[in-house]
Amino acid sequence: VEEVLQRLDYHPNVYASILASNRQYLFCCLLPQHGADEYWSEVELGIHDARQAYADFNLTVTLFYYDPYDYHSFGQAACRVAACVPDGVVLAPTAPQHTKAFTDGLAACGIPFIYIDSDIKGEPALSFFGQNSHRSGCLAARVLMLLAGAEAEEVVVFRKKNEGIVGSNQQEHREVGFREYMDRHHPQCRILELDLQAKHEAGDGQMLDDFFARHPGVGSGVTFNSKAYVVGEYLQRQGRRGFNLVGYDLLRRNVDCLRAGSICFLIAQQPRLQGYDCIKTLCDSVVLKRTVERVHYMPIDLLTKENIDFYPR
Repeated sequence: VEEVLQRLDYHPNVYASILASNRQYLFCCLLPQHGADEYWSEVELGIHDARQAYADFNLTVTLFYYDPYDYHSFGQAACRVAACVPDGVVLAPTAPQHTKAFTDGLAACGIPFIYIDSDIKGEPALSFFGQNSHRSGCLAARVLMLLAGAEAEEVVVFRKKNEGIVGSNQQEHREVGFREYMDRHHPQCRILELDLQAKHEAGDGQMLDDFFARHPGVGSGVTFNSKAYVVGEYLQRQGRRGFNLVGYDLLRRNVDCLRAGSICFLIAQQPRLQGYDCIKTLCDSVVLKRTVERVHYMPIDLLTKENIDFYPR
């Protein structure tokens, strides 16, 4: 029989076999808590798109959330994911030392997992989807200095922190790339820092007032989180024109500031596609038994008010 099948070049219909088996698959996604119209809401849309696209595989996708500024919250949410004994996991990792116990447990149980947004190299992840954060930070530095001018004496990095925690590996890696570029190409330029409150935004205005009072000459800055609009909207309220601000991600308020001119450039990374591709890759590996690539870097897209209307969302 096998010889006849070989002569006929027969290949089994994998899809038909999967549908006939009627097996149920459970994927769990562990993401940072977020509100509507934030970066992670776009990732969720992509996850829901993929769940619908692969509904014929009897696929259930359950989402869990953690406070990105609380490592204990990540651990609690990770325990809830593990208790489900899923067939695959998508997770946005917190700090490596607080992520490892969870991923070690998944690996020990033979549960494949995919990193989204930031990668932890050396871990046995099935795949990763996100930007090359180091290169992204280098690009942010290059663009900012094109705006500021080669003779600029100082620029500012705006952060969002809660009790000293940045809330994202990606942001930290971007800043490393930024600083390496600055050290290499603009060592004379001083990098100022302003840490705004991640959970108490009402005080941001006063902190920005105080900062610009202390540093009236600074004319360029960058944020590595998705809330560049906090600075952009402040600049509009104060009527402060000519400040060069570079930020990340296409939140509605960010885009509004881009169109108004208070943000000069936004760096985008297609979060909806990331969410979709993570679920697709789990289906390819777990359901269809296909080999998948370990690293999937997303484009580092640079957007201005002139091209934002033509960018696929």
